[in-house]
Amino acid sequence: MAEEKKLRTGYTTGSSATAASKASLLAIINQKEIKEIEITLPKRTTIQIPVNNCNFDENKAKCSVIKDGGDDPDVTHGAEIIVELSFTENKNDIEIDGGEGVGIVTKPGLGLEINKPAINPVPKKMITENLREIGSEILKEKGIRVVISVPKGRELGPKTDNPRIGIKNGISILGTSGIVIPFSTASYAASIRQNLDVSIAMGNDTVVLTTGGRSEDFAKKIVELPEHCFVQMGDFSGYTIQQCGKKNIKKAFVVGFIGKLAKMAAGVKQTHVKGSKVDMNFLAEIAKKANANDKVIEAIKKANTARHVSEIIQENKITGFFDLICSEVYRHMRNHSEKKVPIDVILFDFEGNILAREPKE
Repeated sequence: MAEEKKLRTGYTTGSSATAASKASLLAIINQKEIKEIEITLPKRTTIQIPVNNCNFDENKAKCSVIKDGGDDPDVTHGAEIIVELSFTENKNDIEIDGGEGVGIVTKPGLGLEINKPAINPVPKKMITENLREIGSEILKEKGIRVVISVPKGRELGPKTDNPRIGIKNGISILGTSGIVIPFSTASYAASIRQNLDVSIAMGNDTVVLTTGGRSEDFAKKIVELPEHCFVQMGDFSGYTIQQCGKKNIKKAFVVGFIGKLAKMAAGVKQTHVKGSKVDMNFLAEIAKKANANDKVIEAIKKANTARHVSEIIQENKITGFFDLICSEVYRHMRNHSEKKVPIDVILFDFEGNILAREPKE
């Protein structure tokens, strides 16, 4: 079997901003253009980052780095992160601010000040530490002001989870390790926790967990709750409901289509397409419980997709099949939450009609 190509790691927006900050200060100190810069990451390892642009005079500099997400499909990959660095009168002080394209925090629950730029504590600390490392002499006399901007940030923001969690007009400067691990489950898990934290901070303890954008749109038509209460759990159903239990969510709607719900009904906690296939034998067993005949059961075993199965069920007018799927999802999700969270499972067809619901209304 051919060996799988090792996925390339990248660096976060936080590392990009740190590199641009350090390159700016170094350009002023050495009075020369910096083409590549080494930065220290939170775990004290270092990484070399190319500098895209570098302009400076004796008291200020403007450098930029192109964010490289490695092989992680990230909307900020390729974005230019610019830092303008200047000096202030406040000696030994490093001030970090956001400019154009860095989002503004408008809701609580993110551990960031409201009406301030969405620059997370870890990137701030990284920038501060990297600047202190090379600027200790300068800081005895003056302060340093760093302004981070992302020219494309305003258009990239809506493609992230930011609008939902109350970050407006741009992207966040993020990163806890400084490195992007490809297909980062950690970043997805973090965005789920953040979404739940914002809901709680806004005084909402009911959430709607959806498997994606379409199921969320359909859910919004039947559940009236603010935008931040809708959490796209994607493939992380087990993890998300566990987090709901830990954070004392009082009710969770679990909403999706047959494909993901069929996997959840089979007890799969992580339903990524590559990671788990729909078990046709399991669906055939459910059909058997719903009194389907042998011909239908055989057709289900040979079915191509879960959607195909739902077509077979509907064509043959098998009643109770979708109810059984929902009750299995309900049972597993209740168990994943350690029975802490009341759950309402809703299975939609692809037009947004409810096929089944558990508990029944």
